[in-house]
Amino acid sequence: MSLQIAYAFLPHTDAEASLTFYRDVLGFEVRNDVGGGEWRWITVGPAEQPQTSIVLQPAVADPTITEEERRVVLDLVAKGSYGAVTLATDDLDATFARLEAAGAEVLQEPTDQDYGVRDCAIRDPAGNLLRINQLA
Repeated sequence: MSLQIAYAFLPHTDAEASLTFYRDVLGFEVRNDVGGGEWRWITVGPAEQPQTSIVLQPAVADPTITEEERRVVLDLVAKGSYGAVTLATDDLDATFARLEAAGAEVLQEPTDQDYGVRDCAIRDPAGNLLRINQLA
């Protein structure tokens, strides 16, 4: 038996801002774009990895949620406590420079971590935490 990661889900609070970030800044291809307005799901991923995708979904996709629950979820998303993903690149410094130049919110510049990884951390337009590791 073989298992692969097919999809990871991250919330968005502005579909167009998320699409622009993942497509134009990170360079991911758009694989699917369904729905509309605040009910829009966008599937993106690296062209060289067609089997692995990130689905950008509405942060609050449950119409039965209360206004208080909605506020709590949106607060968690904005703080980067709701969704996160770690990416990897063969040139961390160039990737970081491109993200910084595009206005990404920087949480940590490229750093050699005590646990043996060189990485950086940014937030996407919704606030999701993205860590980017240097490939060995």
